[in-house]
Amino acid sequence: MSTSEMPASFSRVFAEGQLTIGLLTPLEAYPNSPFPTLKDHQRMAKLTEQAGFASIWLRDVPFYDPNFGDAAQMLDPFVYAGFMAAATESITLGTAGIVLPLRDPIHVAKQAASVDHLTNGRFVLGLSTGDRPVEYPAFGVDYNERADRYRDSVDLMRTLHQESFPKFESQYFGELRGNLDMHPKPVNGRIPMMAVGRSRQPIDWLAQNMDAWIWSVDDEEAIKEIVAALKSAAGDRPAPHYGYATFFDLDPNPDAPYQRFYNVVRIGRKALIERLQHHREIGVRHIAVNLKPSRRSAESVIDEMGEFILPEINR
Repeated sequence: MSTSEMPASFSRVFAEGQLTIGLLTPLEAYPNSPFPTLKDHQRMAKLTEQAGFASIWLRDVPFYDPNFGDAAQMLDPFVYAGFMAAATESITLGTAGIVLPLRDPIHVAKQAASVDHLTNGRFVLGLSTGDRPVEYPAFGVDYNERADRYRDSVDLMRTLHQESFPKFESQYFGELRGNLDMHPKPVNGRIPMMAVGRSRQPIDWLAQNMDAWIWSVDDEEAIKEIVAALKSAAGDRPAPHYGYATFFDLDPNPDAPYQRFYNVVRIGRKALIERLQHHREIGVRHIAVNLKPSRRSAESVIDEMGEFILPEINR
């Protein structure tokens, strides 16, 4: 499927020459606790959509790890996606990302297709290997096999979504013998797939198998190298669009300069607009914003971004 043929759920978030912003769940600021309140999350989803954000990204965090300090939205991402499907109308919903080696890919394929139908085709399936190694023993999965299991799962899910009564022999999961077919199929023929994090994969594999890639790298020189490498490795297929995720604290002073505190970006809106426009020019297509460390309420940040920032970044 070429870029021009991608469903609106994808092109709303990733489009050539454009930069869009999405929010990672939970849609609230909770800087002093690992646990969000999830208060008014249906209303917050509607505010996010109305403000003009491109996407809402649901995280997959099976356990609370005290050493990590963030329980994300706590709710299972596919269950939560069903809820969000009913609470929104047009915004793209996606996962960022499902910890694929810890899940059965047949179930993931079924869940993803189900959400795709509940949203009328506005779903993007983001897939990761996770960032919490301590979870692997709880699932009885060998941490050293995560890269291979990831690739095997992607191949199996794509087969289930795009073929009828397929035959497929999985290295880690099971065998399809041509006598079973998964329904429903995706609304638009297939669900866009996005790598979240490096997922232990080489650039060549990402370029040949993913539609987009969200990582944590926001350094300008590194971005240029990543974008060039993806285009070079993609060959005849469209190169995956690159974006990054960041912890974010929008300074109430619109003139505040860019500051970085470990993995948190703190910035005023004027410097943010300039930074985003420059990142668009060097090839960034999407930024997934995490409001956990915000000193302001999520609602005030969403309002300011919707009024002043989102309308400006693609001018």
